[in-house]
Amino acid sequence: MTTIGTPLSPRATKVMLLGSGELGREVLIALQRLGVETIAVDRYENAPGHQVAHHARTIAMSDPDQLRALIEAERPDLVVPEIEAIATPVLEALEAEGVTTVIPTARATRLTMDREGIRRLAAETLGVPTSPYRFCDSLAELQATIDDEIGYPCVVKPVMSSSGKGQSKINGPDEVAAAWEYAMAGGRVSHTRIIVEGFVDFDYEITLLTVRARGADGEIATQFCEPIGHRQVGGDYVESWQPHPMPATALERAQEIAGAVTGNLGGQGIFGVELFVKGDQVWFSEVSPRPHDTGMVTMVTQWQNEFELHARAILGLPVDTTLRAPGASAVIYGGVDATGVVFDGVDAALQVPHTDIRLFGKPESFVKRRMGVALAFDDDVQTARRNAAEAASRVKPRAV
Repeated sequence: MTTIGTPLSPRATKVMLLGSGELGREVLIALQRLGVETIAVDRYENAPGHQVAHHARTIAMSDPDQLRALIEAERPDLVVPEIEAIATPVLEALEAEGVTTVIPTARATRLTMDREGIRRLAAETLGVPTSPYRFCDSLAELQATIDDEIGYPCVVKPVMSSSGKGQSKINGPDEVAAAWEYAMAGGRVSHTRIIVEGFVDFDYEITLLTVRARGADGEIATQFCEPIGHRQVGGDYVESWQPHPMPATALERAQEIAGAVTGNLGGQGIFGVELFVKGDQVWFSEVSPRPHDTGMVTMVTQWQNEFELHARAILGLPVDTTLRAPGASAVIYGGVDATGVVFDGVDAALQVPHTDIRLFGKPESFVKRRMGVALAFDDDVQTARRNAAEAASRVKPRAV
């Protein structure tokens, strides 16, 4: 039986989120609806999650001393990492000491916070199909690896980054140096290590939201949401839709791969598993042990969206991954570099049929910073995609 205490009381159930951007914000809201006391942590003040949590804290989460001190002072029941740049050895130590429980586990957080840990687990330990890959520590090593092993085209990514930052496709030798510099600039931490992947000739890429939650018998079981299709530009998600049509054999294989990877990682919660698909062939790409940016579409497509699924699963509550209606999401970019922007056209955006808008409340805008998302549902995905894109285009951030 799961017992939840009253917030701000001595018996409160306390959950700390490490990372409080737009995804963390929605998790915090879902937790509060279930009567949980929430602590939002981020590297800058007034982050989106700070604006809705019971408590807001600002620290450098990659600093082990700051992170340990905060967790020991707050004593949350659960610590939920929402970003990659975290001092994971501290989380492993605190979990081993019985100070707190890390979601899904401290080991899973360590393995998935960088692409090397999770890729080696999937390909070398579990034998899951992946694109060919190598890790490189210098521009010279990258060039030699591409020339001798990987070939063109290929994809270069920092081993630790978020939302596609630092990722680029290389079509020829004259693009290697620029890709290296872009990866160095886009990494979450200051180190010179990248992954270079051979290009997979795939038909499409999906996110398979995979939920590990307790069933009626008290045992942890794995459930899957309908596959989410998405379009990326420069490695960054621009739009997503659900469901993405797939052959039954490919969907079954995708679920097998997602189940194998998340089952090895263990724990409870939602995982965003990214997969490449061509016909009935499926390759593992990446996994995040938390809600996924492409999964924001579930706020309009599912009875329980990805944030509610995550909140319920980590608290030991039942989950329901049922699809409610086909739908789509489209990103609203900042468009300007400014602090404290205003948004024109929200009324016009909401005149598009079957749409909704989420503005994230980020205190600073950049031209390509994700500041909001438009959502649309309809009887078919294509109509929803058109309406979401139209609604997003009507929202105009403006510097004041």
